[in-house]
Amino acid sequence: MTREPPPMIAYDRVDKSFDGGRIKAVDGVSLSVMRGELLAIVGGSGSGKTTLLRLANRLIDADAGTVRIEGEDVRTADPIALRRRIGIVFQAGALFPHLSVADNIGITPKLLGWPHDRIAARVDELLDLVRLDRAQHRDRFPHELSGGQRQRVGVARALAAGPNIVLMDEPFGALDPLTRDALGEDFRALHDRLGLTTVLITHDITEALLLADRIAVMRAGRLLALGRAAELAHSTEPYVTELLQTPRRQALRLSALLPQDGAV
Repeated sequence: MTREPPPMIAYDRVDKSFDGGRIKAVDGVSLSVMRGELLAIVGGSGSGKTTLLRLANRLIDADAGTVRIEGEDVRTADPIALRRRIGIVFQAGALFPHLSVADNIGITPKLLGWPHDRIAARVDELLDLVRLDRAQHRDRFPHELSGGQRQRVGVARALAAGPNIVLMDEPFGALDPLTRDALGEDFRALHDRLGLTTVLITHDITEALLLADRIAVMRAGRLLALGRAAELAHSTEPYVTELLQTPRRQALRLSALLPQDGAV
């Protein structure tokens, strides 16, 4: 009998508290992210979604339970080595302001000891991949870029060392609607093309529905629901039901406000 490979990321009854135990940020969460999956974690402020993300690459450690990356307990892994094999994209890019675009993208390969020529070739490859013109953007600094361009550089930097896993913390939240929509679609295409496993943190249920294979809904540190959009639609949790009503209400209001195609 062939053994199935372990999940790329697995949380098993994970707890995390802050402020001497007074704030329960993650409360007994168990979930798995399979190879090639894009999982969105949705919830309001204080729901625990970002804490859950930070546990995966040991930016913080769990108080109880187990977090595994490709079957390995993260507590046994060197945290620096672990972070270098996992790509991460923050809100607004979080680029190093004193480094050029090329140096921002190449920073992890440089830390890994890649030769200069290999780093330069990888930078050019990734600029093409995220649709930024090499000649125009390679030597620019973050303050010379638009918000969308900074996020594209952030994605390129996360992919620089060829990770299998990418963690994204509200990566498109600070962008205008058109840029946000375009970048979301572009990243989903990159995710599929490269065979990535991605965890996307977002407070926007519409974004989650449009981009993710499955959605985890969190509230007050607990996992309320996990599944595909059609599965969440059958949830009996009032918060999940209310969350899914938001895009429906918006669609109805927009339909009433905007003329139909061809109407005058």
